[in-house]
Formats: sequence, structure tokens, C-alpha cells
Amino acid sequence: MGQIDIKIGEETYVVENPLTVADFIEAHYPEDRYAYILATKNGKLCELGTMIDASCKLELITKSTVMGMDTYKRSLTLLMVAAFADVLGSKINHRVNVMYSMGKGYYCKLVSDNEVVTPELLSRVKSRMEELVRADIAIVKSSVSTDEAIKHFSTQGMADKEKLFKFRRVSKANLYSLNGYEDYFYGYMAPSTGYIDCFDLIPYDEGFVLMAPRKENPNQLPEFVPQEKLFNVLKTSDEWSKMLEVDNVGDLNECITNGSIRELMLVQEALQEKQIAQIADMILEGEKKIVLIAGPSSSGKTTFSHRLSVQLRAHGLRPYPLALDNYFVDRELTPRDENGNYDFECIEAMDLELFNNHMSRLLAGEEVEIPTFNFTIGKKEYKGKKMKLNKGDVLVAEGIHALNPLMTSELPNDSKFKVYISALTQLNIDEHNRIPTTDGRLIRRIVRDARTRGNDAQGTIAMWPSVRRGEEKYIFPFQEEADVMFNSALIYELSVIKQYAEPLLFAVPKDSYEYYEAKRLLKFLDYFLGLQETNIPKNSILREFVGGGCFDL
Repeated sequence: MGQIDIKIGEETYVVENPLTVADFIEAHYPEDRYAYILATKNGKLCELGTMIDASCKLELITKSTVMGMDTYKRSLTLLMVAAFADVLGSKINHRVNVMYSMGKGYYCKLVSDNEVVTPELLSRVKSRMEELVRADIAIVKSSVSTDEAIKHFSTQGMADKEKLFKFRRVSKANLYSLNGYEDYFYGYMAPSTGYIDCFDLIPYDEGFVLMAPRKENPNQLPEFVPQEKLFNVLKTSDEWSKMLEVDNVGDLNECITNGSIRELMLVQEALQEKQIAQIADMILEGEKKIVLIAGPSSSGKTTFSHRLSVQLRAHGLRPYPLALDNYFVDRELTPRDENGNYDFECIEAMDLELFNNHMSRLLAGEEVEIPTFNFTIGKKEYKGKKMKLNKGDVLVAEGIHALNPLMTSELPNDSKFKVYISALTQLNIDEHNRIPTTDGRLIRRIVRDARTRGNDAQGTIAMWPSVRRGEEKYIFPFQEEADVMFNSALIYELSVIKQYAEPLLFAVPKDSYEYYEAKRLLKFLDYFLGLQETNIPKNSILREFVGGGCFDL
């Protein structure tokens, strides 16, 4: 066989025999062997176990990228469940459920008649994980027919996966095995356990948190900071899922095929409406005058504000909407970021002094002229919009900084009621494959941007990392400041929204960087059976994204 030319960047390497990408890295980048975890071969994403048997162009992907860290976390999950299997053995019937993101890690539960989570058990499992890492055992991929996969899952007692694959249209499934333990994972994996050397297991509540590094620092674990309010909301959502008997995608698909989906949709919407009514009760009983609503992008804040206002009216109160965006400082006073661009998302871009002055005067019973921010000229304008709070009046203010204490530093705490809203997906693909909350919000954003702003999916995907950085910096640190948290995710929504998202994602050019993310989202949406939007209530939060709602958004 002739020589093989491998081009990386501007450099070309010549090899004489076929070899895997991992072997190539070990030969030419030995000091960075474990830094790279994925690659692209001639523009196509691939695992490091992929064979190079012809001249090609390679791009090596590190753990410091979104794709790389996602691969690391999937591989870490396999390592963890395999270690549990080794420690508990085949005689102890057990399942490890990876449930949701929590404190920069994954909250997991051990389901077993014989074992409970204890620090001693977690110490044994962690030690076994470390042994497997030191041994640098290969993670082996095998392709089997879908029927074989279903039979395997049934034999292993993996009911979630068995049900999931009943609705798969593909003929093959990729299984991954580690030291005799075999499982299915959605997405690519590391080639061996030696790549997965940074983790921890921390007891929490009835389960534990599997800690992983972040892409910004892939060799160091972040500090575990419990988030009690967020955790309680996630637990409530999990209880809703169990009550509705829909814990995973397979359950949802079964509801669609057996005709019970309409009732599930109505009950889910009723549960959300009940919670909004309870929030209105709390505002009334606390005699709150200012409701502050914040949450990350595509959480459904606008529809939630409208629905809360309806409930406040039903409680005899008069809500008045107030957009915090009208309190930006004038454009020339806006801080700039490290690239010299205006940083509209930082708290210093808000006219804090004016906002606190106006709110204090309103609470004192004075009449205030509220500004309207003209985004074209970058200045506040006063158009005679006056406001005065009388008995029973409530301000409903929405904005990304609403929960930041600096935003309302001069207002008495007993006048404020803070609401944090996010789409905290309670549905998982199966017991070991999570649906990241950010995926649900990104798909919502893609659909809404195309419908209301004329943006294509490529543009929305391209700007999403910037949106996420803003959320991490300005929203998430203050979520525990909320008096109440509201989960806007709907169990059935991805089955509906896939109809709108798929054509947009298919339009992303194959030669673009955003294509990898679009392809990943398409593969993800393929797990869901489609569902028409006909039975979605007109006031549903989902209407904010797919359209056809009753509110003027």
C-alpha cells in the first residue's frame, strides 16, 4: 500500500500503514495524547478509533470544546455505571439513573432493593473508577441490529432502552462495552478510560452527584455548590413525570401511539397553570408590589408573565407590565467587552440609579413617567407614559438582571417577589442518556427566531455560545435569590417542536461549523415521534415558540 498523507492545519504528515486517529496522535503528539478526544476526518466528525487508510485532512478536537466535553461526560457516565456493576456484582439487582444537571454535575440515583447510597459505597465505586482509568481499558464500539439491541436491553433489564428502540427507524445501533459491561449511549465516546481522569462522586439528598470538569478547565473539577431551590424544582418535575407515567422518550412515544397523548398534554398544562395560580396566591398573601421575573433565553418568560398577570387579575389585583430593557443607560455610557464591543448584557449597562429612584417613588405612592428605550438611537425617551401604584396594583417586571440584588438594591425586600423561570427538561432519553436543558432551549430559540425574526438556524446556533456565556455570568449566579422557581418545560414539547425545527436544521450548510451541531440536534430529535400542535392550548408557553397563541407577544 502506498503512503498516506495526513494534513493537519498547514502541516502534512506521511505514514506508511493504516492506523487509527488515536494511534496517529500517540505517534505525533504524545504529550497531548489525552487532550484530544474527538476528530474530524475530511470534515466529518469521528471517534479517535476511526481508521485512517487513505490520505485525508484531520482536525483534532480537545476537551475544551463543547463537543469534546460532551464526549468526556458521556464516557464518564459509562465509566461510572460500569464501576457500579463491578462493585455491586451481578447478584445485586440495581439501576443507576442519571437524572439531571445539579451543581455543575449530574444528580444520580441508585435504584436497588439491597443497596442504598452511602459515602462508603461511593468511595468503593470511585476507587474502582480510578482503577479502570489507570488500566486505560479500551471502550469498544460494536454495531448490532436494532432487534439485537432490543433483545440485549431486555436481557439486561434496561427497560428504558428496550422501549426507546421499539420506536427507532434505523436498522443498526452502536453499543459500547467497557470491561465486560455493555450499554447504549447517544453520541460519540472516548477511545479508552485513560481519557477520563477527572471526576468525583458526592453524596447528595437520596442519591449522589457525578462531578465532571468544565470545558473551560478540563483538568480541574469545579466546586460543588448545592442549589436547594433548583433541586426542589427538579424533584417536583420528576414527581410530575412519575404521576404522568412518562419518565423517558420511550414512554412519551408510547403515549403518542396508544392515543393517550391528548390527556397527558392537558394534565401537564393544568399542572403548570395550577403552579402559576399558587404563585399569584403568594404575591397576594405577601402584599407584594413588584414582581421580578428573570431566566435564561427561551424560557418562556413573556408568556409566563402574561399568564401570571391573568392569575393576578383573577385574584383581584391589577398587574402592570414593566420591561427592564427600558432602563438601559444611553448608548455612549454602555460598557464595552474585551473585544471593544458594547456589552449590553452586563449589569452596568442598566441605569440602576434611575430604576431604583423610579421604583422607590412608585412604592411611596408618587406618579412617575416611565421611559421607553429607543434602540435605534440608543437613548431613553419620555412619551408621557405615566404610572402610579394604587391599592391592588402590582408591577410585573421582566429582564435578565431582575434577580440581581444590585438591580433593586434600594427597594425594601418586603415589597419584592422574585421569580426564576427556566425550561428544565424533566424527560430523559433513557436512564443513562440525559436531555440537556440547553438543548431544549436552543431548539425553542431556533424555531422562534425563524418565525419572528427571520433568522436561520445557522445564525442562531452561531450566536448560542455567546448567549450561554451571558447566562452563566449574569443569570445563573442569582437563581437561588428567587422566592419561587417555575419550570416552563413541557413533557410533550419536543415531539411538537421537531416538526418546526427539522426543516430549519436540514438547511444548515454542510461546509459550515454549525453543521455539526445541527446534525447532532437532528439525530437527537429523531428519537421522538412527531405530534401535531392542534391540541396545544392557546395560552401554552409552547405557543411563544411555534405561534398561534392568544397573547400579543
